[in-house]
Order: sequence, then structure tokens, then C-alpha cells
Amino acid sequence: MDGTSRFVVHESSYLDEDVIVGDGTSIWHFCHVLSGSRIGERCRIGQNVVIGPRVKIGSNVKIQNNVSVYEGVTLEDDVFCGPSIVFTNINTPRSAFPRNRSEDNLPTLVKRGASIGANATIVCGNTIGRHALIGAGSVITKDVPDHAIVYGNPARQHGWACECGLSLTFQVKVAVCSDCGRRFQETDTGKIRPQSQAVA
Repeated sequence: MDGTSRFVVHESSYLDEDVIVGDGTSIWHFCHVLSGSRIGERCRIGQNVVIGPRVKIGSNVKIQNNVSVYEGVTLEDDVFCGPSIVFTNINTPRSAFPRNRSEDNLPTLVKRGASIGANATIVCGNTIGRHALIGAGSVITKDVPDHAIVYGNPARQHGWACECGLSLTFQVKVAVCSDCGRRFQETDTGKIRPQSQAVA
């Protein structure tokens, strides 16, 4: 760190060498950010969070208490991680046969604007799509499409979410968010795409 960044780290937390933290970010009690990790601007890192090593976190990300973001996990901008969620990073862990190399980690990508509810488990090697909504306590065992609402163990899709987070109701393949006015179109591939931005 060069001393010119403007971020807050509680005195009980540790930042290793070769860590970059963006302006406006707050890191609260009992956290540890390991070497090579990158955290963007305006992030809020709650109590007892471990990040890294070599993890990339975008801007305006909120990570609630008791979350470990292990190597191999990438969080894009505007991601929300609820308290006590679990990211795994090794598919076949063994105490007697350690797999501690970077190449042993299966990548997990959480795309922009996705939210993960409290106590969810994200099995490594999967991608959570943009603006997806993961219900509390869910276990993610496969990729989640953009805007999908998923929950359960294993998690299954139960609907679609607007960019603002509310559930969408489709009529003749079109939905209009009741809160922000964004419009969405169902596609022939069973996914959805935005038609327009929010009404001013």
C-alpha cells in the first residue's frame, strides 16, 4: 500500500503485503486479507471475513460477517454476500493428501449485481449470473443464469429477479418491474433479457 489510498481498516484486522484496497472501502473487526488480493472501491467488509490469497473483488461489494472468500473466487461489482455464506474452492479435499496449489482451485465467478443469501453454500467451479438472487441456506451445485431466483438444496430455479432485486411476473413473455419499471423479455432459449432501463 502506498499511503495515498483512502480506506478504513479496523485495528484488529490484518492486511498482508501486496494487497490493494480501493478508496472508500471499509474493513471491519477481525478480518484478514491475504497476499495478492484486490478489493475495489466503496466495498463493505464485515466482521470476521477472510479474503484470499489472490482474490479479486470488484467495487461496491458488500460482504457480511463470517464469510471466507478463498483463492479461485471472483466477485464482480455490486455483489452482495450474506452472513456466513460458504465458498468452496477444492473439489476433492483431503487432509492426508493436501491440495494447496493455485491450480487445485476450481474457479467460481459471481457476476455483477448478484446477491447471495445468508448461510448459502457455493460449490466451486460454478458461475452465478448477473443480478441472480440466491436464497438463504441454498446449496449451489451448478451455474445460475442471469436474473434467476434460485433456492433449496440443491438449489433450483423458482423465478426471475429484476436488476433491483424484486421478483418478476411475465405475461406474454414480457415483464415490467413493479418497483423500478425495467422491462424484460423472455427469449426462445428459456432465459430473459432486459428490454429497457428503469423509468425516470
